[in-house]
This record gives sequence, structure tokens and C-alpha cells, in this order.
Amino acid sequence: MPVQNAREHIVTAVVNDQIRSPEEPVEDVRVALTPDRVPVAEAIEWATVPHCGAVVTFTGTVRDHNDDLEGHRTGIVGIDYEAFDRHVEPRLRQIAQAARDRWPALGRVALFHRVGPVPVTEASILVVVSAPHRGEAFTAARFCIDVLKDSVPVWKREYSGDGTSGWVATGNRIDDVPAAAHRWCLARNPEPA
Repeated sequence: MPVQNAREHIVTAVVNDQIRSPEEPVEDVRVALTPDRVPVAEAIEWATVPHCGAVVTFTGTVRDHNDDLEGHRTGIVGIDYEAFDRHVEPRLRQIAQAARDRWPALGRVALFHRVGPVPVTEASILVVVSAPHRGEAFTAARFCIDVLKDSVPVWKREYSGDGTSGWVATGNRIDDVPAAAHRWCLARNPEPA
């Protein structure tokens, strides 16, 4: 039996763990710093929307080795991530907004980073971007992960099979989001001399 008045039949949706009515706008950005497993499948499902034909996902997983600064390969059994917590989610949100500003047609953007111990093969970083077309989705996802690595204060301690551990020295400075985004753009489109 069809509903005579749409207001009589209110459908709600759960967005960002909150129940919303259809009249409320749905936020197109999700960010999180989490000690739990990164919700890969859930983020892809959330980012898949009718007006977007592309959903690009980057999942950074812990691998079983690393090359140290001298080029020696070391075996890894896990990584422990630490973060300057109060700065992570605001910066993730800034990165997502910067991507949306550069590519206005983007559908949804999700950025997650894990903290605490993460074993080999589990995800530590997730970037999900949806867009009407694959080109902007791929480029925006690349922008998000590259700027995240340069501007989000997260550090990692690697644990090897022999019981030793050490902080990973990347040589990268942690910059603010606008500076890291500007540097990313310059690297791809250098200004004429």
C-alpha cells in the first residue's frame, strides 16, 4: 500500500553512529584515529553512493620487513603506532576538506589511522575516496595519503623477530596541512622559473 503522505513515513539512517532523519544533511567526510581494526569494508560501503562511479581505496598494511637507513633489510613482526592524539583527527579532516576543495565533484572521503600495536598484514591506514570518475578519485586518494604522511603526527616503532625494536626514522618533517598540500601540488605542477 503506497504511503499517502511522505511525512507520515519517516525513514532514518545511521550516519557516524548517529540516527538522522532524511531532512538532515549527511556529512561526506569520515575520519578517525582508532586503536581497533580499521573498518575497510564498512568505509567502502559508506563511500559508495549513487552519483559516484568510482571508489578508490588505499589500505596501508604492516609488511614483514623494512629497509633501514643504511639499506639493510630487517624482519618485522609488528608495529606500534603512537600519535599526538588531539591533532590527528582535526588534521585528517583538514586533508579531506582540502581534497574536496581541489576536486569539488568528490562524493565521500574517509581517512582512518590506527594507533597501538598492529601485526603484520593488518591495516594501519585507510583512505577511501568516491567520485563520479576514476581519474579524480585516484588523484584525490593519492593526495590524501601523501599529505597525511607529511602532516599527521603519527610515529611508528617496529618490532623484529629477535625481540628488538626501534623507532622508524623517516627523515620527513611533520608540516601543517596547507603547507604539505601546497608542496604536493608543486611536486606535480612545478611553477615556471
